[in-house]
Amino acid sequence: MEPSSERVGELLSAVRGIAGKKLQQTVGNAFERVDDALFDLAEKAENNAAQMHYFDGMREVRKRRPGIERNFLGAIARHLSDLAHPANAKAAAASSSLGSAELTLVAESDLEESLAITSMISKNEARLARDLFAVNQRLSVICGGHKIDDANNPVAPAILSQAFRQALQELTADMRVKLIIYKLFDRYVLSVLEDLYQEINTELVRAGVLPQLRHHIPRGGQQVPAGAGATNTGGSAAGDESGEIPGDLLHTLHALFSARRGSASGGVAREGGAHVMPSGPLPSANELLGALSVLQSQIVSAGPLTYDQADDAAALGREVMQLKAQLLTQIGALRGERPSHVASMDEDTIDLVGMLFEFILEDRNLPAAMQVMLARLQIPYLKAAILDRKLFAHRQHPARRLLDSLAEQAKSWSEESDRDHRLHEKVKSIVDQLLHDFDDDMGIFERLLTDLQQFQDVNKRRSELAEQRVAESTRGREKLEQARRRAAREILDRIGTQKLPPLVHGVLARAWANHLVLTLLRQGEDSPEFKSALRFIDEFIASTHPANDTTSRQTLRQMLPGIERALRHGLANVAFQEQDVERLLGQLHAYYRQQLGEQPEQGASADGAVAAEDTAMLAIPDSIQPVIDQRAEPEDILDAEELAEVPPDSPQWHQVQALQPGNWLEFTLDGEAPARAKLSWISPMSGRYLFVNRRGLKVADYAPRELAALFADGHARVLAANALFDRAMTAIVGKLSQADGTATAPTPAE
Repeated sequence: MEPSSERVGELLSAVRGIAGKKLQQTVGNAFERVDDALFDLAEKAENNAAQMHYFDGMREVRKRRPGIERNFLGAIARHLSDLAHPANAKAAAASSSLGSAELTLVAESDLEESLAITSMISKNEARLARDLFAVNQRLSVICGGHKIDDANNPVAPAILSQAFRQALQELTADMRVKLIIYKLFDRYVLSVLEDLYQEINTELVRAGVLPQLRHHIPRGGQQVPAGAGATNTGGSAAGDESGEIPGDLLHTLHALFSARRGSASGGVAREGGAHVMPSGPLPSANELLGALSVLQSQIVSAGPLTYDQADDAAALGREVMQLKAQLLTQIGALRGERPSHVASMDEDTIDLVGMLFEFILEDRNLPAAMQVMLARLQIPYLKAAILDRKLFAHRQHPARRLLDSLAEQAKSWSEESDRDHRLHEKVKSIVDQLLHDFDDDMGIFERLLTDLQQFQDVNKRRSELAEQRVAESTRGREKLEQARRRAAREILDRIGTQKLPPLVHGVLARAWANHLVLTLLRQGEDSPEFKSALRFIDEFIASTHPANDTTSRQTLRQMLPGIERALRHGLANVAFQEQDVERLLGQLHAYYRQQLGEQPEQGASADGAVAAEDTAMLAIPDSIQPVIDQRAEPEDILDAEELAEVPPDSPQWHQVQALQPGNWLEFTLDGEAPARAKLSWISPMSGRYLFVNRRGLKVADYAPRELAALFADGHARVLAANALFDRAMTAIVGKLSQADGTATAPTPAE
């Protein structure tokens, strides 16, 4: 049957109507459940910041939902309409289809989103193969023989997922929120596509399109992305029975490795750039594991491992690159002839593990000594990847979690913070155990992970206690400094431009300023005691005004008893000894007699001011440090405060502002060893940033402007917060996806 153009339009219109109605319903079902899912996660969030991500996501989804649904349904309708025009359909499939796994990660740099999409597609294509095959065949017929398959069928999981991904681009929510939406899309849209396919098939059969078609396709007959068809001839110790690669990330990376090799076939090897036919059977998984065990035992039998030699990193880098060739040579020694290559899946696994450990040796987030230790784990991890290919696809895989945990501990390590070598020895012990004991028992990773977590918990409790003490001490100093500034400002504001006698200025700048500080700290700024202490300053300053007439002299005489009482109380508060109090009051009595025009005591000078200046410091004990330099002008202190401000136009301002407690930084100050420190606390009073080492001990504290200057000069840098495996996978995909070929994958074995 080859329907007319008009008939094609009618049939596609019918399919479009069925798909539009069904998809509108199922996508609506998915979005109806977003609020509940995000609210549940917000309730379980580990901190307030994570909780706010989910609440912000809820608001954003409600706002953007109509546009997302409209764009998604519109895209599918356009794709279905384009089927009547093969050229348009081909162009649309080329630009948007996710039928080939390699397009997923080449097009996008976000691994989590790409993995979610490829996982949904591969799972549902396999599950829906029977019904989807029939839809493909019938659409091919009504489109005049133009081939419709899983990759270009607008209602197949690939294009549905890609269209949804495109529609979701306008959502600015956190990636964690997007991943929840993808899960709901999978559950409420892709997982119920059988109903849609059955409706479409029923409608097309009713119209006479392939009514006798048998719904049968070869087992596992869905299309396999280029390069994914070659399987391990010897089987995998823990692989799928179907021969498909477990884990969508490994599946995707396999396609990218195949693309870089320039061939989708696993049956051709390269030597010196030329293609040659393989000699002998491909090594089985058991042969690979046996050869790796031999290489592992050779390392162990060579004696205690060294980790601190300066050339270790360079030597290990060469070993990482040469492992594939060593492996083939070892297999040759075991079987009697050296194979020219391994199956493409195994080669990809070898290359992927090699690139992972190359990344470790280049990762600046890890101290050099730790890079060298962790790089020793290449052979155990290659064995683990061959035994269980899910290692790269599942974040919760014990081997992956162990390496991530080791790297997280290593990130905080420095010789200064590990003087007892406890962390260094713990990491070394785990590396040694894997090298000595790991054969094929994958349970060792779980056991070592538990051991490391117990070590972390003990040290975390210790460091948290120390960190708390540091923060409390810093907070106390800041409160004191804030109180000193407040006291100084109150006194200087009241003095203004007046020139006080040195004796009075000395009392205010030293004894009384300290009394203000203690009152602020003990009673607070709203207390009657603090307000009374401020009133004394006004009265004390007023008592220095000239008393040239009877009224002013009478006023001064009335003020003096109150001044003396307040002084006695304030001086006692700052621990003046009785004899010191009496001496100071004696000097003030002499000064006030002069003010009142009475005869000064013997020993006082004619003007009284110089004598007071000479004796002022004698009357105030040296232990009472001045809050205000008696020679300081108000502008001096105000300028000092302004110098601590961070210029708002500083290019490093945003980098400083983005820091959160828990972030790790590396400081490389001139003449000092590199120091790794965690941002522990940001002062709400001064805005200063407090940094501690892994033991919770203070490393430094910086004002924002000081920290910005360190960033600008290259003396400080922020260490990555995400897991080692995630960083490595992103870097590897970036290398493999580069179209210009400037970065290369590990060299194939010769």
